[in-house]
Amino acid sequence: MENLELSNVASQVRRDIVRMVAGVSSGHPGGSLGCADFLTLLYFDLMNHNSDKFSMEGKNEDVFYLSNGHISPVWYSVLARAGYFPVKELETFRKISSRLQGHPSTDKKLPGIRMASGSLGQGLSVGIGTAEVKKLNNDKSIVYTLHGDGELQEGQIWEAAMYAAGNKVDNIIATIDYNGRQIDGDVDDVLSLGDLKLKWQAFGWEVLTMNGHDFKEMKETLAQAKGMLGKQKPVVILMVTEMGMGVDYMMGSHKWHGVAPNSEQLDNALNQLKETLGDY
Repeated sequence: MENLELSNVASQVRRDIVRMVAGVSSGHPGGSLGCADFLTLLYFDLMNHNSDKFSMEGKNEDVFYLSNGHISPVWYSVLARAGYFPVKELETFRKISSRLQGHPSTDKKLPGIRMASGSLGQGLSVGIGTAEVKKLNNDKSIVYTLHGDGELQEGQIWEAAMYAAGNKVDNIIATIDYNGRQIDGDVDDVLSLGDLKLKWQAFGWEVLTMNGHDFKEMKETLAQAKGMLGKQKPVVILMVTEMGMGVDYMMGSHKWHGVAPNSEQLDNALNQLKETLGDY
């Protein structure tokens, strides 16, 4: 898909996000808006996946795991827009008995969801396990995972990172949403991560960086990452993003990590975001 088309899809995804969280006065718009471009690129351009025949096993297709599950609004929007379930279902977000819970779950069998991710730190472990199964089955497809930078304060991430390198799991690409903010403030103020590039390299990973709002750069970086696979080392991408991207009053602060806009703020946000595919 051309970059302009991807940008148009991402704009609609951002409209979906703010409408979903405003509709129930609950949810996490900040990180969702920041990752809209990346997930749009994954599902509409990069990954080999089949929305018509979803299976939990994901045999012979690329698999994605959202580890920082609180940014479910962006994932639900992208999945719906990519054909996994009706776009109209987005209006049920976080409502009782909805398949679209605040954090992704598997009990209601929502197509596209292969793991529950309400608890942070677990997605890399699951992704690595899936990657190993694919290798055992001679499945040449790729496992992708996404993590928040604040999530890297969880110890399980580093156990998994050590395991992947030690066992030469070389069919996985992990991406870190490197926006520098988490629910309680700037990551550096809560618990500094230090030099992430050096950390991941020390754990035995190939490390790349990219601008998470530049489709051209993301395409080039992910192509480079794919070229590094199969060489006995896992790959991680540090993706620099802006929390709240696309909505000016949400950008530049951690305030909108988990706060929904009111009706006036929603109108303001929608006035800044182009409707391209039609609202649900």
